Amino acid sequence: MAQAIPLDIAPRDVRQELMRKLEQAPAEHAEALLSSLETLQTLHDSGVLEIVKGALGSGERVLEIVVRAMNTPEAIRATRNALILVKVFGSIEPELMEKFAAAVPDALAGAAKAEASEAPGFWGILKIFRSENLRHGLSVVNSLLEAWGKNFSRNTN
Repeated sequence: MAQAIPLDIAPRDVRQELMRKLEQAPAEHAEALLSSLETLQTLHDSGVLEIVKGALGSGERVLEIVVRAMNTPEAIRATRNALILVKVFGSIEPELMEKFAAAVPDALAGAAKAEASEAPGFWGILKIFRSENLRHGLSVVNSLLEAWGKNFSRNTN
């Protein structure tokens, strides 16, 4: 008849395994440890650790103040408006936003130049109105105003 084979497994000492890993860690991760220590020292020198320690110690009180501040009608409206702006900016094609962003410095430079010079006369204004770029800009502004008007009139009915 078959005999059972005795199986003797030595008990695993998890603490000793952790100690072995801890002893090897400085050699294996020396650069990361030094970088972490430098970062920790910088945080300590600048006082950030004291602020974090204070915030953690009075975390419940800080949370209470934040909740009370966020429970005002102004904060609720600001949060809603911020979410709407994120939605609006998310719906704009990046190429269009890039064109808009490139136009802003040019427009500000033109405004500063116009402010420094004499106001244009009648013929100067006519020349400006004949500009193709002005007509393109007016078309964009007109489209925006029409869309706003359509949305405002739709909400009031």
